[in-house]
Parts: sequence; C-alpha cells; structure tokens
Amino acid sequence: MKAKWSVLLLLVSILFLAACGDEEVTTPSSSSSDFEVTQYNGSTLSIVAGSENAELEPIIEAYAHENKQNISIEYLGSLDIMRLLQSGEVKYDAVWPASSIWLTLGDTHRMLNHSQTTSISPVVFGIKESLAEELGFKDKDVSIADIIEAIENDQLNFAMTSATQSNSGASAYIGFLTAIAGKEEGITSEDLADENVREQITTLLSGVNRSSGSSNWLVDLFLAGDYDAMVNYETLIIQTNIELEKQNEEPLYMVYPVDGLSISDSPLAYVDHNDDEMEEAFLSFQTYLLSDEAQNEIEKTGKRSAYGTIRPENETVFRSDWGVDIDRVLAPIRWPQSDVIMEALNLYQAEFKKPALTLYVLDFSGSMSGEGYDQMMAALEEVLIPENAQANLLLGTADDLTYIIPFGNEVLGVESAVGNSNELEALYKKAEGYPLSSSTYMYEGIIEALTIINQDYYPEGIKDYNPAIVVLTDGMPNGNKVFNDLKEVYNTFGMDVPVFSIMFGSASDSELSQIAQLTRARVFDGRTNLIEAFQQVKGYN
Repeated sequence: MKAKWSVLLLLVSILFLAACGDEEVTTPSSSSSDFEVTQYNGSTLSIVAGSENAELEPIIEAYAHENKQNISIEYLGSLDIMRLLQSGEVKYDAVWPASSIWLTLGDTHRMLNHSQTTSISPVVFGIKESLAEELGFKDKDVSIADIIEAIENDQLNFAMTSATQSNSGASAYIGFLTAIAGKEEGITSEDLADENVREQITTLLSGVNRSSGSSNWLVDLFLAGDYDAMVNYETLIIQTNIELEKQNEEPLYMVYPVDGLSISDSPLAYVDHNDDEMEEAFLSFQTYLLSDEAQNEIEKTGKRSAYGTIRPENETVFRSDWGVDIDRVLAPIRWPQSDVIMEALNLYQAEFKKPALTLYVLDFSGSMSGEGYDQMMAALEEVLIPENAQANLLLGTADDLTYIIPFGNEVLGVESAVGNSNELEALYKKAEGYPLSSSTYMYEGIIEALTIINQDYYPEGIKDYNPAIVVLTDGMPNGNKVFNDLKEVYNTFGMDVPVFSIMFGSASDSELSQIAQLTRARVFDGRTNLIEAFQQVKGYN
C-alpha cells in the first residue's frame, strides 16, 4: 500500500526547512503523489482526480479497508482531465476534477454517468493578515476593482496557479473577467474584445509573482518561500494557516471577491466501460462519500459539504479570524459558454498573463546521443514552433522573452527571441545546428542563465516577467562547476527564480532534485510524455 498524505508532506517540508537553518531553502514537495490501496482480491476502482482531493486520502483509505475495495488515484490538473476526456481514451473508471465545467467541456464522447458534487470550496484570495488590514480589506466587501487598485499602487502581488493548467487558476481568472466586464449572466466573446476588459485583466494578472500548475504545490511553495498572498481554494488556505500557525508565522486573511467569486464543486463521475461490476463498485464509493459520516469528515478538512453547508461541530475549522464567514451566502459567477471559456484560456496564455522570461539550458553532451537528443529536440519543437505550442496551450505572449543556452564541453552560446512567432521558430532552427560534444557542463549553463537575468533584468526589470530557467538534460554533469558553485551564485544574486528540469534519456534526478530544492522548483519527467511535461512546466512560468 502506498498512501501519502498532503498535510504530512507539508510538515516534512517545514521540518526540513527548520533543520537546515537560515541559508537553506526547501523545495515545495509534490502534494499530488499517487494514492492506492490494492491489497484485496478483486478489481481496482481507478480514479483520476484533481490534486485538491489529496486532502481526502485518509477518508478514502478508511472506506477501502472497511469495504475491502481496491482503489487507486492518479492526480492530474483539472484541465488535463478535460483534455483526457476529449481524447476519448480514458483508462480510468472515474474522474474527479475540481469543477463540473471541465466535465462539460471534456465529455464530448458522452462517456460519463452518475456525476455528483462531493464538496464545495470557493476560490479566494489569502492575504497576510497585516497586509489585508493595511489595504482595508478586513471585515468589508472587497471587489475585483479594489484588488486591481492595490496592484496598480504596488501594494499587492500574489501567487496563483496557471489558468491553463489548474482549476483554481482558471476559475479565479474567469471570475476576474466576469467582474471586470460587469456581467452577471456570464462573459461573451464581445466582452473579451473590449479594450477596457483587456487592459484591466492584464493589470490584474501583472500582480502574479509566482505561478504554479497545481493548487496543492502552490501551498507548498507559499510555505517554503516568503510571499504576501495567494489565490487558492478556501480549504487549502485553511490548511496553509494551520501550518503557518505551527511555524508561529502570520496567517492569511481570506478575501472573497463579491463580484468575481468562483466555486469548486468537486464532481465525481463514472466512466462507462460497460462493466456492471465496476459501476456497482463506483456507486458504492460515491454513495459513501455523500453519506453523513463521510461528509462530516470531509468538512473537517476545510471543504464545505456537497450542499455548501457546514455542520455545527465543524464550524471551528472555518475560523472567522481568518476571514471565513460561514453565514455568507456564496454567490458564484455564472460560467460562460464553452467556446468563450476556451477563447478566454487562449487569450490568457497568449495575451493577458504576465510575459514569461524563459531560459532553456540545453544538454548537447555526448551522453544525450540517440534517444535523449531526439526527445529533447522533439520537446523543443513542441514549445518553439508556434503552431505546435498554440495547439497545446503552450504559446506565450508577444512580449515573452525566450533564450536558449546550449552546453556540452562548455557553454556553446546564447541565443534569444522576442514574442511568439517568427523569432521563436528561428530559435528552434538555431538549436538544430548545435553538435553534440564530449562533456556535460550543466552547472556552467545554469550559472550563465542566472548571470543573464542578474545583469539584464534584475531587480527592477524582473517585475515585468514571470522568470524561469528550464534545464533539458539527462542529469549527469561532469564539468568544472558543481552544485555548491551554483548555490553560491544563486544565493549571491538573491533572486526568486525557479530552475526547473525536464529529464530525458537515462536521466537520474539526484542532481536535478538538489537544484529544484535550492530554487523552489520541480523536476519533470519528459521521457514518457513530452507535451504533458512541457504543459506542466509552463504552468509554473
């Protein structure tokens, strides 16, 4: 049996940070580890779920043991679940995204039955209490216009998940647009073309100082770093505050935008594979989740019940001093039509979000010869050829800055491009021209990327971008520089720039994990699904 609880992961992260002293930082752990109970005879109920459901693992495990039912869960972003459904090739028995809208958009093959809401959680701003007080946001109705004003006055920035990768980001973003457009009935394509709407949403998103592809990982990032605010589910802000109090740190105060509030309704639906036995197993599990016993346990995690209510015995979880008002009637936005949602997501990626400053550090060493090299070039083709990038929601804005820094037995050069069209494709052609060489000067390549950011963009210019260094490698450096050299440079520059890695070939992640830990980033596996790996890493940029 493998069971990894998100809260325990957070505690491990915190304890590690405390043990390492002031100079060390810890990487946010991946709270979306897969979960399974597979020790019983019989079939396994397989579920693909949003990472926010990891909070319910103890409840699910208890059910599995009580009923001797094998259950496995793989965590994906809600938009990834939508894309999976759209493909028509769903190997799972059930889907459990954060919002019903992704089932509506995804179930084009009419594969789903028995969809039911399992819990409710609004998407809110969590702002350090002292800052919320300073902004005048405590104990008052706060509008999206108030949020924008604080951003314009350089009083507020916040971390948020990507709108094209995670439900919390997408829901917040659609809520922002709805409020800015002033449309109670849902936004339209005409609203998205309105110059005032476009200007205001761009200003609001300029306040994002770190991005994430996962709501749970955003919590881990927040706890590992020093940030003033984040947009996330009410339940995850509650979990964050529990951990902040354990660290004797200032809690977050929850702000519920009165004109742009969105809600996660966490629907669980059956994927019909014409298997009566599995359908019965699914219905039994779903019935349990909706039972009074399970709903009571779900509320204890900070999620509201499937009906949006909270039992009196659980009211202490939803603390008023954290800004939670359980008596407030939640008035969520109305979601627009499906085609408008997709148009809005594409505009987010290509026009509205803060431009990305991405430096790809590319391994052209001999150990990449063959499969590793082929995988790396295929990956670059997906992200640097505009039509490929657009098809997979990877295309950046016209103001994006992209660098390639190839390395082999030295740093082989630096090439750059502005925007999302011809220059970007020309960058790919340049990458094709580099030969493989004998050595792996990976740390030299990363240090070169940091030096470029420090010299050309830091500190003032970096505010205009979401920066990230992305290393594509087999993870076997043998140059003159080692990890401690990178650590010294990184700490000297004092930048909050994540260094992500995508593994190729026969990669070992031991070196790459150290880098991720130092820079509060992640390591992604590009060996099995290139597009998915790049969708994930771009969700953090």
